[in-house]
Amino acid sequence: MALLFVTVFAFAQNKDDKRVMKDAEKAISTLKKSDVGLEKFFSNSSGYVVFPNIGEGALIIGAASGNGVVYEDGMPIGMADMKKLDIGLQAGGEAYIQVVFFETEEALNAFKQGNFEFSAEAKAVIVDKGASKNVNYNDGVVIFAKSKAGAMADISIGGQKFNYSEF
Repeated sequence: MALLFVTVFAFAQNKDDKRVMKDAEKAISTLKKSDVGLEKFFSNSSGYVVFPNIGEGALIIGAASGNGVVYEDGMPIGMADMKKLDIGLQAGGEAYIQVVFFETEEALNAFKQGNFEFSAEAKAVIVDKGASKNVNYNDGVVIFAKSKAGAMADISIGGQKFNYSEF
C-alpha cells in the first residue's frame, strides 16, 4: 500500500512538472517574440530560470508565488519555486512571466545552492519591443518580466526568495 502511495505521488509530481515545463517553453517563445533582443540572453547566459505563471496580489501587503524551470546551456536541469513578500502602497492583482538570466556559472551555482534571494533593490525590466537593447547584468544577474493579465499599482519594498530542486 505504501509503495502504491509513493508511486502515485511521484507520478502526480511529474505531471505538474511537465505542465510547468510546457508552460515555460511557451513563455520563452512569447518573450522572444515580444523582444527579439532577448535572444542574446537566452543564447549567451550560463543559465536561466523561467517562471511562466507568477500570480501576485496586494492590498498594502503583497505576495506572489510561482513555479519555474531552470535551464543550463539551454537544457532543463531542474525546477524552481519563487515566493515574494512586500509591503507598501500597493493594490491589485496580476499574472506575469518572469525570467532570471545568470551571466556566469558562479551566479547560476549560487542559485542552485538554494540560498538565492533578491532584495528590494532588484528591478525587473518590463519586456516590450526593444527593452532589452540597453540592459546589462547586475552582479551576474538580470531579470525580465512580462505581464499576462491584471492590474497592479505598486510602490513597495520587499524581496523574492527562490528554491531549486534537480530532476
